[in-house]
Order: sequence, then C-alpha cells, then structure tokens
Amino acid sequence: MKNHTSYLFTNRRMFLKAALLSVCLLPVVTSCSEEELLEPKPLTSLADVEAFSNPDRVLAQVNGLYSSIKNGQFLGGRYFIYVDVRGEEFLNVSNNGVTALQTWNHTNNSGSNEPTNLWNQAYLAINRINLFLEGLDANPTVVDAALASQYKGEARFLRALAYLSMVQLYAQPYTKDNGASLGLPLRLQGEVGTGNNDLVRSTVAQVYAQILEDLNFAEQNLAATNASAVLNTTRAHKNTAIALKTRAYLAMGRYADVVTEAAKIVSATAPYRAATGVAHQLQASVATVFTNYTTTESILSMPMSSNDLPGTQNGLASYYMPIVGIGDYSLNPSGIIGNAAFTATDARRTSFVKNDFTGDAGRIRLTKFPTGPQHTDYVPVIRYAEVLLNLAEAKARLAAGVDADALALLNAVRGRSAPTAIYTAMADKAALVDAILLERRIELLGEGFRSNDLLRQNLPLPAKANIQAVTVAASVYIWPIPQGELNVNKLAVPNP
Repeated sequence: MKNHTSYLFTNRRMFLKAALLSVCLLPVVTSCSEEELLEPKPLTSLADVEAFSNPDRVLAQVNGLYSSIKNGQFLGGRYFIYVDVRGEEFLNVSNNGVTALQTWNHTNNSGSNEPTNLWNQAYLAINRINLFLEGLDANPTVVDAALASQYKGEARFLRALAYLSMVQLYAQPYTKDNGASLGLPLRLQGEVGTGNNDLVRSTVAQVYAQILEDLNFAEQNLAATNASAVLNTTRAHKNTAIALKTRAYLAMGRYADVVTEAAKIVSATAPYRAATGVAHQLQASVATVFTNYTTTESILSMPMSSNDLPGTQNGLASYYMPIVGIGDYSLNPSGIIGNAAFTATDARRTSFVKNDFTGDAGRIRLTKFPTGPQHTDYVPVIRYAEVLLNLAEAKARLAAGVDADALALLNAVRGRSAPTAIYTAMADKAALVDAILLERRIELLGEGFRSNDLLRQNLPLPAKANIQAVTVAASVYIWPIPQGELNVNKLAVPNP
C-alpha cells in the first residue's frame, strides 16, 4: 500500500476547499429514511457557494459529516482495530503489513501509514465540521432556528467524538498529570487556504475542555429523540452526548462527573433504563445487538450497507473472521478468553467465540462481526452496556467500601449473559473494581476499548506472543505525531 504521508499534508490546505465541495456532493434528501441514509444518491454537481442555499442541501451536509467520521480509516473500522490490537487480546496471524501489523507489534513511527492515515482522515472530518458550522452561522435564515441549533449540536458532538478518539491515541493519558502533557493541535475554524497551518499543540487538558464544551452544547441543542430507530442509532440525540460524556469523564478520572452524567440516562435501580429521550436499555440477549443493529441498546453506531462500505481491509469482519476476509487477528488464548471469569456457558462466549473454522489451524476467532464478503455490520461506537459499566466503575472507585449500586450495575451486564456467574459478594473495594474492569474486557471485546482502558489507568501494554510489554515510559506507549503534520505545521512538536 502506498504511503500517503505527503498527499494530504503537503497539499492539506489546498485540499480543504475541495473537502467542503465533497461534503456537498453527499445526498440531498427531504427526509432521512433508512434507505436514504444507507444508500445515498449523490448530486451530479453543486458549487460550494450553493451549499447553504436551501434546507435540503444543509441536511445533505449534515449527513456528509457523519460519512466523514465513519470513513473506514477512522470510525468506520480502523480506529477500533488499532485500539484493540495494541492490547493483549489478539494475536496477529497474517503478518500483513497493511492491516495494523505495526500497531500490533508497537513499531509505528512518525512516517508510518497507520497513525498518518487515521490522523489525515480525522482532521479532514474535523475541518468539514468546522466549515459547516461557519457556513450555517453565515446563512442563518436557510433553516429555522431550532433545526439550525440541532444541526450545530450534531456537528459539535461529532467534533467531540473525533477529538476524544484521537487524544487517547496520540497523547499521554489525562490521568498521568491532570492533562498537563501535550495534546493535539486544536483546530476549531474551517480552513480553505494555507494561512493557518502553524498551530501549537494544546495540552491534553485543553483538548478535553473543548470536548466537554462541545458535548455540553450538544446535549442542550440536540433533539431528545430522532424520527426512527435507525436515526436514533445513527444520528446523535441528547442521550448520545450524555453517554459520550461518561466515557470522557472516565478517561479523565473524574468519577463524580461520570456518576452525575450517567444518572441522567440510567435509572437508580434495575432494570436499568433511560427515563428521558430514547429509552435505552440492555437487550435480553447480547446476540441481538449484533444482528438487529438499531435496538435501544445501541446508542450510536456507524451504519454500513452493500452500497456504503468501510472499504477494503477496513471492515471489522475482515480482521477477525477467516471466512469473510483474511482474518488477520485471532483471539489470544492468554487474553480474556483464557480467564476463568469468562465462563464456558457465557452467552458472549457461545455467541461470539468460535474455534472450529475449517482450515484455520485451531485458532480462536471473534465472531461479533460476521458479515462478508461485504462488511455490512454496523460498527458499534457507544452501547448502553458501556454506560452501565462506566457508572459501575465510577461508583466503585468513589466508595469507601464495596458499593452496592456498583455491584448491581456490574451484575446487570454480567447476568444478562452469565446468569449463573453473577457476583453475590465482594471481598473489598479493590476486588469490585477489578471485577468491573474484567467485565469490560469480556463485554466490549473487539469494540475498540482495551488499550484505551489500560492507558487511562497508566498501566503498561501487556506482552503477547513474542511481543514484549510496553512500559508507560516507553516512546511507543502512545502513537507518534505524523511527520506530515510536523512538516507543514512548524509550531507542532513530536511526542518525546
């Protein structure tokens, strides 16, 4: 695969005006049906000066922002792969240099494709968001004020999601030094020229402050619910912003804030359910969530269809399933599937773990994302199960002893899939926290959490196969700032 380091960054600012036009070439629709969302019909031509000329074109741009975020190089596939394979749950079996091999073996450098391509796509999406926000402000009468505020809420939610995803890969954890380390160049204005290439890296704390500002704005301005189950899963609403805040606060170690936010969408007692907005709750069977993509457990997912795919070697199934792709990664017998807490009768094991694929040399495979050869599985970004575990961990860490609410939340997630293996008691607070962290590894396996969970605890990346553990002081503990950014942004500095 050709190295694209020079392409987007040498020409980045000249490319950005074209980026706005490409957003405008996304579907113009008068309503957001599932068919229209998943199978867009592009316009044949549209000058950027006309991008805000009528409500349909504004809506087309909103849909385009989601399309930019769900690109296969970013939140349509690769991001989740990278975060997971940096941890110890998976083994590389293909030695394929273009499918996260350097990320798995911790050999990325500033010129490597993996950190470069993701950075390029993420900042392209962020710039499209910034251009849209500015364009909407410049054309205040095209859509009514309430709808304009909703669109701004969606755009700022997506910007927060992009920056939260990136800051956890390219910068030191917030919990290391309360965010004093170097974070990301915080680009908040649309760029169509080269005049603003140079921008210092904001601190991690400043990046998180912007993420929270965007999410608070989004919560206040998003719709309480969208028009259908599909749109409640694939476009942001108030509860989507709240759920993402629980993730951000957990990454910051601000556990009281996790509790405050989660309480908005989690009832005080079981069965847990969101009382306002979309009625989020766990499904009776975890398998349902990965076959019916639009249940109320799925708070945000990236939709895929046969006409709208993540691209070659980006789909989750192609990494994990040998019968629908190369199957570059098998489950590590020494990872979570080898832990006694992941019992043989657990529905997450019986539904999503398989080791009898013909010709696969006895490897153990994750089957959460089974579709192929076209990878049409929705990509789960936020599930209600995560929110419950976020809340459980926060309550457990805040308590002096064993918190009964935290234990009940843990058992709600665990008991759905392993009802005979719920926890009846805990020896102490530390044991409860450990059990919750273990449950995250089981419940969220393959959904892009493992290495981020390790980093927010300032823990090393464990050894796996012939790959040594990565200490928190190692230069490869976080991803490098791409050389392309350093070349065109003279105020940026590399990670130590």
